[in-house]
Amino acid sequence: MLLPVLLIVAAALLGAPLFVVLIAVGLVGLHQGGTPLSGGVADVYRLAGPEAVSLSTIPLFTFAGYLMAKAKTAQRLIRMAEALLGWLPGGLGVMTVLTCAFFTTFTGASGVTIVAVGGLLLPALERAGYGRRLSLEVVTGSGAVGLLFPPSLPLIVYGIVFGLTYGNYAKGSEALPEFSIERFFFAGIVPGLLLVALLIGYCILAGLRAGVRRQPPDLRAFARALWEAKWEVPIPFAIIASLILGWATIPESAALTALYVLIIEVFVYKDIDLRRDLVRTARESMTLVGAIFMKIAGATILTAYFVDSGVPQALFEWMGQYVHSRAGFLLVMNLALLLVGCLMDIFSAIVVVVPLIVPAAATFHIDPYHLGIIFLLNLEIGYLLPPAGLNLFIAAFRFGRPITELYRAVIPFILLMATALAIVTYVPSLTVVPRAEVRR
Repeated sequence: MLLPVLLIVAAALLGAPLFVVLIAVGLVGLHQGGTPLSGGVADVYRLAGPEAVSLSTIPLFTFAGYLMAKAKTAQRLIRMAEALLGWLPGGLGVMTVLTCAFFTTFTGASGVTIVAVGGLLLPALERAGYGRRLSLEVVTGSGAVGLLFPPSLPLIVYGIVFGLTYGNYAKGSEALPEFSIERFFFAGIVPGLLLVALLIGYCILAGLRAGVRRQPPDLRAFARALWEAKWEVPIPFAIIASLILGWATIPESAALTALYVLIIEVFVYKDIDLRRDLVRTARESMTLVGAIFMKIAGATILTAYFVDSGVPQALFEWMGQYVHSRAGFLLVMNLALLLVGCLMDIFSAIVVVVPLIVPAAATFHIDPYHLGIIFLLNLEIGYLLPPAGLNLFIAAFRFGRPITELYRAVIPFILLMATALAIVTYVPSLTVVPRAEVRR
């Protein structure tokens, strides 16, 4: 047993991909526990069954998001928001929050938003009088906003991983409520709006304090900008409406979105060159998708090992010595997830941590949809937490600023997001999902 463990640790230290480490841990654990390895591998093959429908949405939405990031969508949205919100104190900051939320919703990767949109908005914020520190704060802090809104990629990945894990523990149990990705898709809308509202309020106050220049609303300019962006602005609303009204399932909506975005960016706006840009954009987006798929495969094998060896139950029993209430469990979970979010990217954190918390959360009767939104909001904050928050490094590289400067700059955004987290954690009624269909 010692040799395989040492080899896995050495591989991890030498930079082996996370999915390799996960698969190795799962297979070694299953083998040492006396469980046939074919059982864990069979769980991976089952991903090609019913779960394949949900998995198919990941490359489609990711491709659509990368196409919009590559095109001039950001410029069109900025012109539209600037004409409408320029009269607000801090209007450009408000525009930054909303624009970044739009992009992160589709790309699912806040780093892509900072790279694609931040380069446009940071100079504009500094020219408008926001100051260097406040401009960095707004652009870097807004990068992760939007992860709770459909069709955000973390929503889909969490739903798949949680569904696989939850299904293993819920088999034969009538006490645990059902979980569906279709309903979970809507769970983050109200908490996401709460977070956006807090950040917008802060931007307005910061704009007043900084005395940034304002301009009267230009409805004609707004109408022209809206007309120019008319093919892109309705996309998220059309997706949500089609799902609520039952006109399309999530996979159907993903396929239609990818096809629609491809047509408008290549043939209508002509921002994407069919020969030069399309292949490169597809390759970049599918690189992310491939990494996610491999992590899900690794998480599936690891979950099989956890279930077989009783690791989550042992963890819960140990924690039960110190935590005796739902509120206490949520507090401990939040603190642990903030640390995880600081050290790992959101997709790695999902596949590693979700299998560990499911039994404990079920024991404390925490609603699975509420749990998912708390989980993702923690990781969203983790992107900004010093010393290793991913967005801090991306922003420091993108804008050529010392990372210690970003540590200080993002503190207000971290506090606001932590406030939203506390509200969402202890007011579960904010996690609103459609009613489950009645089965006859």
